Amino acid sequence: MKNRIHSEYFPIKKKLYKALLKLIAAAVLIVCALYRQFWKGRGGNAVVSFLRSFLGMSDDRAHLLYSLYFRNYKEFIWIAAIVVVFLLIMEFSLNWFFRWYFTAVNRGIDALLAENDAAICLPPELKIIEQKLNTVKQTLRSRKQSEQLAEQRKNDLVAYLAHDLKTPLTSVIGYLSLLDSETGLAPAQQTHYIHIALDKAFRLEKMIGEFFEITRYNLQQIHIAKEPIDLYYMLVQLCDELSPLLSAHGNASRLEADENLTINGDPDKLARVFNNVLKNAATYSYPDTEIVITAAGTADTVTIAFANRGPTIPGEKLNDIFEKFYRLDEARQTDTGGAGLGLAIAREIVTLHGGTISAESAGEQTVFRIVLPQQADAK
Repeated sequence: MKNRIHSEYFPIKKKLYKALLKLIAAAVLIVCALYRQFWKGRGGNAVVSFLRSFLGMSDDRAHLLYSLYFRNYKEFIWIAAIVVVFLLIMEFSLNWFFRWYFTAVNRGIDALLAENDAAICLPPELKIIEQKLNTVKQTLRSRKQSEQLAEQRKNDLVAYLAHDLKTPLTSVIGYLSLLDSETGLAPAQQTHYIHIALDKAFRLEKMIGEFFEITRYNLQQIHIAKEPIDLYYMLVQLCDELSPLLSAHGNASRLEADENLTINGDPDKLARVFNNVLKNAATYSYPDTEIVITAAGTADTVTIAFANRGPTIPGEKLNDIFEKFYRLDEARQTDTGGAGLGLAIAREIVTLHGGTISAESAGEQTVFRIVLPQQADAK
């Protein structure tokens, strides 16, 4: 680590050493000049002339003062003069060096804050700082683009939901108005209208729930509290709870896992992860197909996989599906698509557990794979 830092900042140190060498050379030249002038030259005459001209002393008094205070203490005066000259030159040189350094860094920071795509350019000696500033700028740009994309997706989704709220609401009002105004309807027809109105009301409830889900995601901060979990039992319970939902789509689930499989984590949060992933698998599965859930552990990790048969997800969209408010195009054409938050929340929870979640899709089979450490520390 120290060697890496040394190599990174060696150009700056080299420039500073050069500046110090120039400082020393300049000080030596000036000191030599003063030495020749005042030590071996006519320095005494110059001092006497100065005392006569600027202080108005007589020639005898000026010579006397020179003899008493200058000639007798010439060595001390000479040493003091050397120190003063050296300090003045050092002050000037260091001020110049640090002014150059901070000006260049400030210029880089200004370029970092500028909202443009131009690369930050600094002097060669500051190459390492230039690289780091450019990395930070690229990270900030990517983060801003991600936030803008997420905001746009959210706005599109809200607009989409707001528009579609009108359809079930209009249907509910229409059928209820019909039931209220038509007193001679046959019981079978009344039942039919009530069923349609109820179905549309459920759809309306689901859409309103999606609005609340968006709001909750923007406001919540997820925290995890770890404890030992019977993972096998949790997955069995998950399959039982979602069995009605799977049956409604003509699907079923099959669990393949060791009955003694355990993990250390937040049970409520991990249950939400598995719930979201299984619901997503059900949403995009072909009817009358089976969703296979497998779980296996090693000394260090536990891997849980959800495999379903359905439309192949294009490779370029496999990463996007974990972004908040992202929905596959076909989900927008059906009543099955949610707010596009399930997988984003799942990834956040898995990340907080120190694990990873990924997806692969080929040959009309999609597999979501969750890898969790056996001893997960909260972040």
